This record gives sequence, C-alpha cells and structure tokens, in this order.
Amino acid sequence: MDRPRIPDIARLAGVSTATVDRVLNKRAGVKSTTQRRVIQAAAELDYLPVEVLQETLRPRPLEVVFLLPQGTNRFLQMLGEVIRYAGAEFAPFNVRCRRVFVEGFNPQALARALATQGARADALAFMALDHPAVREAVRKLDERGKPVITLISDLSESRRVAYVGMDNRSAGRTAGLLLGRFIGARRGEVALIAGSRSYRGHEEREAGFLHIMEESFPQLRIVGLREGQDDIDNNHRQTRSLLRQYPGLVGIYNIGGASEGVARALRETGRAGKVVFIGHGLTPDTRQDLIDGTLDAVITQPPGTMIGNCVRIFSNLRNGRPAMEGVEPVRMGIFLRENLP
Repeated sequence: MDRPRIPDIARLAGVSTATVDRVLNKRAGVKSTTQRRVIQAAAELDYLPVEVLQETLRPRPLEVVFLLPQGTNRFLQMLGEVIRYAGAEFAPFNVRCRRVFVEGFNPQALARALATQGARADALAFMALDHPAVREAVRKLDERGKPVITLISDLSESRRVAYVGMDNRSAGRTAGLLLGRFIGARRGEVALIAGSRSYRGHEEREAGFLHIMEESFPQLRIVGLREGQDDIDNNHRQTRSLLRQYPGLVGIYNIGGASEGVARALRETGRAGKVVFIGHGLTPDTRQDLIDGTLDAVITQPPGTMIGNCVRIFSNLRNGRPAMEGVEPVRMGIFLRENLP
C-alpha cells in the first residue's frame, strides 16, 4: 500500500487538510475534540509512530515568567539560578520557566514589566511592591486569564492566585526573639535596616520585630529604621552611619537582603562579635559571616521549594485542580554557625 498522506487523514477524520496540518504541527486554533479525531485517524493509518502521535497530543509547555528585582541581593540571585537550571526538574509538570530581572523599588517599572511579560507568558510570579500601579497590573492580567503569584512579599487587596513565601510577621518576631536573647541582660540601642517599606514583607517583618521587642525586651531601645534597598554598598554606608551616631548600639536586624554590607561595616569598625547581628537569606556570603562570628543568625527560606511551589500551583490551575493541592508550605529556616548544612 502507498504511504498514507494528509488528505487520507483528513477524509478519515472528517476535517480539512488545513486542520490536519495545524494539528500535526501543533499550531493553535483547533478544538481539543478535533485534535483527538485527527490524531486517532493518523494512528489508524500508521502515518507516524505511536510515540510521536502521543507527543503531538501533549499540550504545549506552560510559559512561566519570574520577575525578580535586579541588584546585589545574593539570595535573589540564587533564586534566579534555581529558575535557570531547574528545567529538568519541572519537565514532568510540562512547564517552561524563565527569569527576568527588573528595576528594584520602582513600582511603575514593575507594573510595566508585568504588562510586557504578561503579553508573552501564560503565568507570572514576582516579588511584589505594594503599590496601586502594581495592583492594577495584576488586575488586568487576571482579566486576561493570566494567573499571578506573589513571591517572598505579598500584595494586599489584589487578584493574585497565591502567595509563596514564609510568614513574614512570624519571621520578624523570630528575629526579635533571637536578638534579644543573644544580647541578654545588656542595655542599649537596637537598629533596623530594610530594603524598603514598599515591600509588604519587609513592613510585616518590622512590625513583628517591634512587637516582640516591646513585649519581651523593654531594656532595649529601638533607634529607627534605615532603608538600604537590599544593596551591599548602601547597607555598608547605613551601618557605618548608625555605628557613628549610636556608640551604644548592641544589636542590628537586617530585615531585607545584602547582609554582606552590614557585616563588612562591623568588621571594619572592630564591632564584629560585639554587636548582635541577625539577617535574612542563607547565601555563600552570609554563610561565611556566620562562620567568622560577624553574623549571629540567619533566617531563610529554601529557594528550590519556593520555585517548585509556584510551578505546582500553576500546573494545578491549568489542570483544573485546587491551586494549593500538593503544595508544601514554605518553612522558615534558622541557621547559626553550629548547624550550617
């Protein structure tokens, strides 16, 4: 017998040759029921090997974009590397991920990036700045059927489908408890450094920290919060300034990232090991700061778990399952130099 051709498949399936061509080349515009009819006809005629036909029926990968702030925050850089290299791990979910770094601490730039990348992707995850322009961008994506997840820092009163990250208020309280216990009976001043209060996550960590300090450590005086925008050099300058202004400083809590800048300032001024220092994000740099005693404790969350949770949530939504089915909670990790993995 002659080898079957596209017109033979079209006759058996009861469709046009153009439809057969679209199905076999995985182009859009064909109903799923019609696709199955065409594939079944091609299989009956032995037009292609069965495994090729099965692959043709498989839906195209879900395109997921992760928007991350650019800068010197090592933890966010590590998060980007997880996205970059974990393609094989996400293959069973039929999801293709890519990372896009955007200008940090600029809500208008973030809103533009959400709109631009939303036109190309099927779903987006991002570290949210709590701002009306960002909420509006998320609303428009939701109206277009593009699900959005907030990552590390949430977005209030928004149409995001889920938040992935640890409980930031609990993280702030944990930092306050650690710092107060490590300081002990000493009296003195405690300073805070944040990326920006524009991140709801940083604001929640600050609130949790202040609450427990007031409840449990009244002998310690909070001397205000400086914003370093998660930048190593900015945090270095802010710490040097704090140490000059408050000679009696006994503790520093870095709410955001780039703790390396704080650690460098403490070492330069001879205050490493004398000022209790609590930070966030276990990275190669903060690991070394823990080992040499400049940093007392790091509160962190696992990058792989967070990215994996996002992938599972988007996969659930595509397959009509509850968004959080099979999604494990992001657990807070606390590391000292004695329990480093």
